[in-house]
Amino acid sequence: MISIKNLHARIEEKEIIKGLSLEIEAGKVHAIMGPNGAGKSTLASIIAGREEYEVTDGEILMNGKNLLDLEPEERAAEGVFMAFQYPLEIPGVPMNTFMRTALNAQRKLRGEDELDSLAYLKKIKPLAKTLGVSDDMLKRALNEGCSGGEKKRNEVLQMAMLEPTFAVLDETDSGLDIDALRVVADGVNALRNEQRSFLVITHYQRLLDYIKPDVVHVLADGRIVETGGPELALRLEEEGYAKFVGEAA
Repeated sequence: MISIKNLHARIEEKEIIKGLSLEIEAGKVHAIMGPNGAGKSTLASIIAGREEYEVTDGEILMNGKNLLDLEPEERAAEGVFMAFQYPLEIPGVPMNTFMRTALNAQRKLRGEDELDSLAYLKKIKPLAKTLGVSDDMLKRALNEGCSGGEKKRNEVLQMAMLEPTFAVLDETDSGLDIDALRVVADGVNALRNEQRSFLVITHYQRLLDYIKPDVVHVLADGRIVETGGPELALRLEEEGYAKFVGEAA
């Protein structure tokens, strides 16, 4: 499904990712944990195609295609979805307009027919209801005036609408209270299937109490330094990252 091989990347001449390799099978949820500055969000940004990061070596293969050769919109059309740590606000652009435009842009790149207004509403209404996204929020400018939990619900709704095959969640638990965390996690869990894979990036175990990972990785100083099952996240919660930071250095 996803194969990251010997990835090296830098920003402003500073190397952040230093030979990272990772294999994510179809239908699996992998979690990456690590201290601040380890390169977690940098990895997510590179997968999504943010231009400020320079990849100096390696490749990211998704079903045989190197994502690094594709523009961000082409990666999205291939089935990549990115949930940001801090979702953007877009004043003046209603959520419905944003969502329908994004969905139809992907469908067009895939050679599929675009959805008209009726078909779009038929698709989004039940999903929005399940996630607790009100009609008012759908009509409101994207994320404007929304709480952290509402912004994350909006992102999970976007993910449900776009139906990616590979979703990256970059610290999606940031700023959420326990009720909002459960709603977001329930939405993510509802999307899990044998074809869809997830990469969940987080500092803390608490998110993984609700989104159960198949595999947990520790990222330190730009490299994967340990891999294990869900019990590894519990160890990190008890012991911290000091051991792994020392080993990486």
